[in-house]
Amino acid sequence: MVIRQEIEKLEEKILSPYAALSAKTKGRQNPEEKCSIRTEFQRDRDRILHCKSFRRLKHKTQVFIAPEGDHYRTRLTHTLEVSQISRTIARALRLNEDLTEAIALGHDLGHTPFGHIGERVLDSISKNGFKHNLQSLRIVEVLEGGTGLNLTWEVRDGIRNHTGPQLPATLEGQIVRISDRIAYINHDIDDAIRANIISIDNLPKECIEVLGKTHRERINTMVEDVILYSMDKPYIGMSERVGQATNQLRNFMFERVYKGSVSQSELEKANNIVKGLFNYFLRNIHKLPEEYFNVISRDGEEQGVCDYIAGMTDRYALSLYETLNNNKNKY
Repeated sequence: MVIRQEIEKLEEKILSPYAALSAKTKGRQNPEEKCSIRTEFQRDRDRILHCKSFRRLKHKTQVFIAPEGDHYRTRLTHTLEVSQISRTIARALRLNEDLTEAIALGHDLGHTPFGHIGERVLDSISKNGFKHNLQSLRIVEVLEGGTGLNLTWEVRDGIRNHTGPQLPATLEGQIVRISDRIAYINHDIDDAIRANIISIDNLPKECIEVLGKTHRERINTMVEDVILYSMDKPYIGMSERVGQATNQLRNFMFERVYKGSVSQSELEKANNIVKGLFNYFLRNIHKLPEEYFNVISRDGEEQGVCDYIAGMTDRYALSLYETLNNNKNKY
């Protein structure tokens, strides 16, 4: 018996009846010979971790664009925090930790430069629209390496549905969906306080009474509540009390931080960069890297341009935009 089969048998023995078992995956779009050591979900986790799109997350905005300080979150550190919270919950509920980790690591691969600002710009100017969860799915199915990563159905479903109207089909995917919210609410509070946009005293008192005053206390309260509420159930959720406090805190963040934390000049700059790059490459389609020509022939010019811009880091998008503008001004 190979090592993978021993792990699969162990999963069947110790995991919850509600867990997604590696041996019972719905499989890959293109069938492959199985690894002798790793389960299918472990292979997916490794493929995501080693791909270029994952590495680029370290230079993509979480909330604050090019902040002056070393300790602000990036899209990569957000992803790692989501993964840690998700794995804690999955292990406590005896669900598949490898599947959970793979979904968590891949859920934000499709984020644009400049965070949700870039996403909104592409969504408004592209006739195809743009949603980062669908772009994350597109990366793992089509773009990465020119052919995608050929991940299992369960991982792709979790990536697609970590946000939006439809719940993931697996409880592991549902864990990532709720952990994403736990992570960004709490670390964005931390960053907003660091940036002097809010203070701890500004947080709604009724939320603090339920969730806790410190970063550690709030995460601990939310995670423990998810575990206790979801134990031995075919779904993942929060108790009414903690869920209401969490939603109220999220609404506070939208009003005080997400809608107003970026200065008007930064907002206009990010808008101009994304729009400028989009319009330039749509007019000069031959300037796209050669790897996007196959995308264009299959999905059209706008999609190829969107894919290219969405994959850029903040600093690359800024540098390229300035280079193109400088060249334009020479003539």
